[in-house]
Amino acid sequence: MEIVGNSLDDVLIELYERLLAEGSTNRGTRGGTLECLGVTLRIHKPRSRLSRSEDRGKPFSAIGELLWYLSGSDQLEFIKPYIPRYEHDAVDGILQGAYGPRLLRKNGKINQIENVIELLTQRPGSRRAVIQLFDADDIAVEKREIPCTTTLQLHLRGAELHMSTTMRSNDAYWGLPHDIFCFTMLHEMFARRLGVKLGTYMHHVGSMHIYEDYVDAVTKYTSEGHQKPNEMPEMPPGDPFKLVPIIIEAEKRIRSGESFSAEDAIADPYWADIVRLLQVHWGRRRCEDLTALKSAFVDPVYLPFVIERPATNKSNTVKSTDRGTK
Repeated sequence: MEIVGNSLDDVLIELYERLLAEGSTNRGTRGGTLECLGVTLRIHKPRSRLSRSEDRGKPFSAIGELLWYLSGSDQLEFIKPYIPRYEHDAVDGILQGAYGPRLLRKNGKINQIENVIELLTQRPGSRRAVIQLFDADDIAVEKREIPCTTTLQLHLRGAELHMSTTMRSNDAYWGLPHDIFCFTMLHEMFARRLGVKLGTYMHHVGSMHIYEDYVDAVTKYTSEGHQKPNEMPEMPPGDPFKLVPIIIEAEKRIRSGESFSAEDAIADPYWADIVRLLQVHWGRRRCEDLTALKSAFVDPVYLPFVIERPATNKSNTVKSTDRGTK
């Protein structure tokens, strides 16, 4: 099955309709599913990574997850306030399948992000620009939670950077919107670092499924109708990976309860808005007055999530069961 669209909502609505109509029943470790095997999603405008639907657009928890990856952390303490569901997969406060250490300290020492950037800088047409997240010992050794993502591959062709994500398994309802957000953000960060245009994002899944408990929710989403693309602004030129420590430090300050203006932490309007989304998330958790913060956003693309939605993190209380063993 291949589904092509310009946005997250383009591919979600067709995917959900086809899973409901064509999915076969299969029972995994975590319950019954409707499943389709061998699914590819192609998104031609990867910046359209935010769903406009009421419950599929989840920028707050998705940004938290992205920062968790980029921090190199495997600690439950970091991710739990964004995705409480991870608590069920932790062992002594550690997520054994966390992507961050595998991205930045593979085998304790290999920075895979820097490796593929260096490779494509030296050999732009290379077919070896692969980041490996799944290991053979993830199934050889019993673990409570293992990566659903097997590889990320970058394809630099001409002046465009395309990216392929390959997953052994993907929960289409809870996990997929987060995965596409995080991986297309990484895709764009790679493109900015290499100084090239953002190309097509491809998402290949061995087992694409929805859990039986969420069939009604998926049906509700499809009944909302086709959604107009909600495209984020372009990342500013330069190397966004150099800004990661600044954003992580800002998140730490927000988490601790410190009040500050996002532009004082990071001057660029694009990244300041990302910091503001983090401030909204934590402000809602603390039941703070967010009136001034809401008016500070530079780009209006975020306002539907900040203004129109209820001041609650309810949508984040159950997150992809698809991060764990099937």
